[in-house]
Formats: sequence, structure tokens, C-alpha cells
Amino acid sequence: MGKYSALADYLRAQSSEEVPMTFAQIERLIGDELPASHRYRAWWSNNSFNSVMTKAWLAAGFESTNVNMKERKLVFRKIVGGREPLDDLSEASGRAAVSKRHPSYGALKGLVRVAPGVDLTKPADPEWANSLEK
Repeated sequence: MGKYSALADYLRAQSSEEVPMTFAQIERLIGDELPASHRYRAWWSNNSFNSVMTKAWLAAGFESTNVNMKERKLVFRKIVGGREPLDDLSEASGRAAVSKRHPSYGALKGLVRVAPGVDLTKPADPEWANSLEK
């Protein structure tokens, strides 16, 4: 089991929609200090590629919210609709996540438009291909 599986188990056992916690409570729960990067707000984001701990709370069906860096506390809120919790807690067990898609997949979605009638398979400069034959 991974370092953060205790957090996932704890969150799964909660019946309330919101679970407020301090950073110190999380450290007691996992039996270790949080990494130095926990001092940056981005570390508490709900991006599953962010950290192993993020995968643990997402796998439990929760997302982080109301992160207060000064007071060192946050609220875990149950995910309702929209995003699905992670299926496999083994990703939160310390193994690196393996995505089947490239990280930039979909990055340009909606940004590129092809005018009607344009054939993207047609060579842009047919004369160039002919010049190679000479």
C-alpha cells in the first residue's frame, strides 16, 4: 500500500459531503510529513497528474477545495457528477501514473478550424514533389 492510501481510506469512510482537515491532521493520518512542495497552492490542485496524494483523494471520490495556505487547512468535498473518481487506487500507491494518451492530447481542441471544401490530404505544393524527381 502506498503512503497516501490511509488518506483515501479515511475519506472513503466519511459520510459527510465535506471533510475539513488541517495539514497536520493529514500528516498524522499518513504517518509522515507532507513534502516541501505542499507549501505551494498548486500542489493542492485536483489535477490527477499533480501528485500521488492528489490521486489518493481523487480515487476516494473527493476533490480539494477551500485551501487556506496561511492557516494550513483545506476541505475535501465529495465529487458529485462531472468528474469520475479514479478507478484504481494503485495509481495512488506510489507508482507513476501511466496515461494512454499524450499529455497534450486535446490541447488545441476548438482552436483550429478547417474551412469547408479544404482537402487536408492534398499536397500544398505539388511542384515541389515534381522537382524531387528530376
